[in-house]
Amino acid sequence: MSVDQTAFASALLAPSHPAPDGLVDPKGRPAGKRFDVYRNNVVFSLLEAMQTAFPAIEKLLGAGLFREISIDFIRQSPPSTPMLMFYGAGFAEFLQGLEPLSKYPFLPDIARLELLRRQSYHAADAAPIQPEALAAIPPEKLVALRFEFAPAMRLLTSDFPVVGIWEYNMSGNAPKPEQAPQTALISRPEFDPVVSAIPAATGQFISRMHQGETLGTAFDTVATQTPDFDLGTALGLMLQTKIITKIDLLGGVK
Repeated sequence: MSVDQTAFASALLAPSHPAPDGLVDPKGRPAGKRFDVYRNNVVFSLLEAMQTAFPAIEKLLGAGLFREISIDFIRQSPPSTPMLMFYGAGFAEFLQGLEPLSKYPFLPDIARLELLRRQSYHAADAAPIQPEALAAIPPEKLVALRFEFAPAMRLLTSDFPVVGIWEYNMSGNAPKPEQAPQTALISRPEFDPVVSAIPAATGQFISRMHQGETLGTAFDTVATQTPDFDLGTALGLMLQTKIITKIDLLGGVK
């Protein structure tokens, strides 16, 4: 007798479900106990993946509550890929829907930050441009520039001090965060992702250029909303974090 794969997957993450019909051990006996061991091992592996993926959330909630919430998430959200390094994509939305955690409204954005940081870590490599390449472009042509960005670059805009909260929980000497919105830039200038708090206007400028706008169009939009936006400072940050990989100038790539 073959085992129904849908029933197998459903029972795997539901401890109240019996072993699927047709599942037997090598001697042909019902594999109830063996299946229970396998089921526990699968949940334990996914729990370890959650602990690796969301260390700040675990610290904020405490190990016991984090384990309880993570197991509930695991049972509702089985993996869609065998690569556990990407597991937990819907965890932020799951946290947002939990009434007992409503007094911690920043938790979903911390989960998003940790997810983006993990995505950045596993993104493809790309060589950044040299600052001289941008400096060599005549000022009158700057408005027509388009940039290509490193695959590891990520942005997150939050109503909460996400970078400050994350650093406070992950670093032993970070100051207590002030209660203010923050924009996070995640870059990978070397081997590991770097999380930086950047001005909101700079984040908007980077986001617009990442979507394909020219430098001139992105600047005009952001400067209209934020008159004191400093283009030179924003470009300097982009070069420092090595997120620009190509410059497109009137069809020519540098």
